[in-house]
Amino acid sequence: MSENLHEIVVADIGGTHARFAIAQMQGSMLKALTHQRTLRTADHASLQIAWEDYARQIDRPLPSDGAIAAAARVDGDVMTFTNSSWMLRPSQVSEKLGLERFTLVNDFGAVAYAAAQAGPNMLAHICGPEDCDPQQDGVVSIIGPGTGLGVSYLLWRGGQYFVTETEGGHIDFAPHDAVEDRILGALRKNHGRGSAERMVAGPALKTIYKVLAEIENSPAKTLDDKALWTLALSGEDSLANAAFDRYCLCLGGVAGDLALAHGAHMVVLAGGLGARIGSKFDQSGFRERFIAKGRFLSLMQGISVKRLVSEEPGLTGAAAAFVQRYPA
Repeated sequence: MSENLHEIVVADIGGTHARFAIAQMQGSMLKALTHQRTLRTADHASLQIAWEDYARQIDRPLPSDGAIAAAARVDGDVMTFTNSSWMLRPSQVSEKLGLERFTLVNDFGAVAYAAAQAGPNMLAHICGPEDCDPQQDGVVSIIGPGTGLGVSYLLWRGGQYFVTETEGGHIDFAPHDAVEDRILGALRKNHGRGSAERMVAGPALKTIYKVLAEIENSPAKTLDDKALWTLALSGEDSLANAAFDRYCLCLGGVAGDLALAHGAHMVVLAGGLGARIGSKFDQSGFRERFIAKGRFLSLMQGISVKRLVSEEPGLTGAAAAFVQRYPA
């Protein structure tokens, strides 16, 4: 390893998988992710045990600097991981994981750090102005539909950025028409309320599909989320395709609401669903609903919407969070 490269062990801990790698940094820039491994959280009793297993798998000592992105709140005495039995006490990280310096960041906060480091080739255009500078002074909203709905934002000032993590995915959803009134009613019946996450995270497609089947008096196929998304994106089933179109309308509406609330000049869509939908945004009603904000139509037309193209935003974002806390 070159003398001017600094190594950090990075981890992205979700409910199902724990991803690990060694980040090689040159100053504040990530040069490479090496020794990548993905472990199942259910196969290990704790993060410490998984951490030790990772070290055994790559058969080398781990760096004494580390960064962990976790699907958990990171501002308390105990981090309880979402959809996992794991927990972590920040005060014991040095002792349990053998780290001299470390940083902890929420998983979608890490995505925001990754977006801040993304070059033009990593931001695929969806709608709005194409030539918007993502690093100009102001706010960039980061929105990630996946299993849930992650929301954060970047504030750029004088070439420096600041990440703010939020729980914006849990705001109330505002229906746009009678069809969405019906969908919202189904959510209230099942969950007590209808949040933005319930309308535009991955599992929402099944709710939308079932409501559209009721409206059409048509039988709904019994499919799991993955199979339904595959069918909807294939275009082979008109009802599933209609559910996808409605999903994109709802996502556009939520993204536009968050951009207005943040005062953003750019929106970056991240998360697994953004990557899966890809170029189909162009064929959907996403932009139509994104800009449909009444008197602020012209403002919304001036907001650039991009899609983050990154294989491991949690790992790269964790590394970026570390170097911001401990500048080279």
